[in-house]
Amino acid sequence: MTPKRAFDLIIAAVMLALTSPIVLVAMLAIRATSPGPAVFSQPRVGREGALFSCYKLRTMHRDTPSLPTHEAPAGSVTAVGKVLRATKIDELPQLWNVLEGEMSLVGPRPCLPTQTELIGHRQRLGVLAALPGMTGLAQIKGIDMSDPKLCAETDAAYLKAASIGHDVRILLATLYPARTA
Repeated sequence: MTPKRAFDLIIAAVMLALTSPIVLVAMLAIRATSPGPAVFSQPRVGREGALFSCYKLRTMHRDTPSLPTHEAPAGSVTAVGKVLRATKIDELPQLWNVLEGEMSLVGPRPCLPTQTELIGHRQRLGVLAALPGMTGLAQIKGIDMSDPKLCAETDAAYLKAASIGHDVRILLATLYPARTA
């Protein structure tokens, strides 16, 4: 087991235990305010381009098409979903993906299989060799997948500088953006 994998397992297990009451309350709020499941899975591109089921708390209306967030129709995010996204609580079910070895805490964010331009850039830059992450360098720099080339280049830069210390800084910048970004 690599040090990164051990770090991921320990932190993910602790975070899952600590945040499970928050996730339960969020699930109840989702179910009380909009029809449909509270947790959903969506196919995402993982290591070496393999597809996996990425878990999230549902923040959009049930019938919203499966599109990248920046392409979703206006008004598709529920009122509870806005809060969950702003606090990043919607991402907590991905801790299961980390425990399963499908994701890391930090790495390139997993994209949808339809985001072929981003996948192509990531493939050329060797980014697909890494596990996708719950958060990453691109996210703390405010770079989203709407700029596929820049996103992939930032992902590649992360991989070149990857270390446990760098991961800790990215995790802290994700949780406390104004203090550590």
